[in-house]
Amino acid sequence: MNTLDYLLFGIYPYIALAVFLLGSLIRFDRDQYTWKSDSSQMLKMGQLRWGSNLFHIGVLFLFFGHTFGMLTPHFLYEHFISAGDKQLMAMISGGLAGLLGFIGVTILLHRRLTEPRIRINSKTSDIVLLVLLWLQLALGLATVPLSGQHLDGSMMMKLAGWAQAIVTFQPGAVDLLADAGFIFKAHMFLGMSIFFIFPFTRLVHVWSGFASVSYLMRPYQVVRARRLNVPAGQNQPRRPGAGV
Repeated sequence: MNTLDYLLFGIYPYIALAVFLLGSLIRFDRDQYTWKSDSSQMLKMGQLRWGSNLFHIGVLFLFFGHTFGMLTPHFLYEHFISAGDKQLMAMISGGLAGLLGFIGVTILLHRRLTEPRIRINSKTSDIVLLVLLWLQLALGLATVPLSGQHLDGSMMMKLAGWAQAIVTFQPGAVDLLADAGFIFKAHMFLGMSIFFIFPFTRLVHVWSGFASVSYLMRPYQVVRARRLNVPAGQNQPRRPGAGV
């Protein structure tokens, strides 16, 4: 492995994670009024429903699939499913979810670039973010046929080993990527870069989405009727036919 590989896959992951966590915390502390999704629904509804739903369904599935698939140690599931079967399942389910997300982000990007009202009210970061997400999903789809060349699950095990070594601060993580192709590495680098720019974009609203789950565990709010101190004689019932 050369020096560039160590910089990109041995040091850069920690930089990206540090900026992701600390940057999000600082932005929430200092700029809470900018902590929002900046929805363009009020400008034009067209294409938003299809694009947004497809994108969110695909990306959320991919996020949780990558998180549990990459960070779950092999010994926890080896008695239930082999590495090859797990990779095949990941290729099929991840490919379908990636395709949904790719179609969705393509619709959103086309809408943002071609609708005059939305285009003029868009920030540069909004367009850059959509382009990066489009490229990331395209690279992810490109890894599916490449994974088909390693149906024994060997490549998936090396990529998962790299991710687990990074989050547990173990040495030798970069050496596991010696046989990884350019598409895999580009997909991994761009994914880390999205985490790096996360605190500076509208993506911060994702934190609020996850935090809303806490409402399911919040105790019920007790609401009691307020009793007014009404002077005696003023709360008597009216006679039938009395004026209002």
